[in-house]
Amino acid sequence: MSASPDTRAEAGTALRDDMLMAMRRMARSVAVISCRHGERRYSMSVTAVDSLSADPPSLLICINRNASIYPPLDAGADFCINLLAADHRDIAVDCSGRLKGEERFTSGEWEDDVLGVPCLRDAQANLVCRQDGRFDYGTHAVFIGRLREVRLAGEVSPLVYVDGAYSTSAPLGAMCSA
Repeated sequence: MSASPDTRAEAGTALRDDMLMAMRRMARSVAVISCRHGERRYSMSVTAVDSLSADPPSLLICINRNASIYPPLDAGADFCINLLAADHRDIAVDCSGRLKGEERFTSGEWEDDVLGVPCLRDAQANLVCRQDGRFDYGTHAVFIGRLREVRLAGEVSPLVYVDGAYSTSAPLGAMCSA
């Protein structure tokens, strides 16, 4: 005897909700993806960034197809993964929706690389990528970026997102008492 469609849908919703609650427990560094399409710049805060391969040096980003940055990426725009520092919380919030469009670039100091990709000047790291593939899965598209430039700045002090809030990381030794 198989489950009714309603029972399967309820089970799928419960599984989705459980997955989202579990993912709240995964601390992730916060990045802002930025790109240019024509004369217009786009940016968006994300945590769905990861390294893909060291040979060739490449990363991947996962973008909801409803996001405003999706159309230029879908059109093949190169992009920058700007890894945010602990003091970049306002930039993360602005690029998460508090500000829209070009207004997002009023928060922080932005500059264009030699090919016009916008980069956050004081990000912990700028990983400038040439788009090198993509695939769709569910509500998202996964874009592969082949690194063409890496810039590093400042100390390692990432802005972290966990359990629905911004945080920082600290070495365990600093948190444990002797």
